[in-house]
Amino acid sequence: MKAVIQRVSKASVTVDGELVSKINKGYLILLGVMDGDTEEDAEILARKTSTLRVFEDDDGKMNLDIQNVDGEILAVSQFTLCADLKKGNRPSFTKSAHPDRANELYEYFCNKLLENGVKNVEKGIFGADMKVELLNDGPVTILYDSEIWCNH
Repeated sequence: MKAVIQRVSKASVTVDGELVSKINKGYLILLGVMDGDTEEDAEILARKTSTLRVFEDDDGKMNLDIQNVDGEILAVSQFTLCADLKKGNRPSFTKSAHPDRANELYEYFCNKLLENGVKNVEKGIFGADMKVELLNDGPVTILYDSEIWCNH
């Protein structure tokens, strides 16, 4: 499972010109579910994300996590994070999870964020053509790959 975590001042998702979800201070997370990912991947990634300390304390040090700043999360499923670019110039997505399984683990990940103390988790629409807007704060962007912590 791969995640691009961006610290934002605000973020939103629009589908077909209609606002689907929005957040203020927090994270925009783009989540890619790989073939072979499990609930363990989602649990570890949610725990690591909810305790990631990239918000500044009173001394200007990145010492606070999303719960410390009462932040929100906008999680967007993005299968293109699973792209294989080893051959040629056209990405292959054969390493991404089947859409049904990917959606199941995406929803599971979002629920685990809440269980780990995040106050609000908004979502995009799985499989939709989404327009994502954000005001990146910093910019601070962190890349996670659950493969670091999970053996499969």
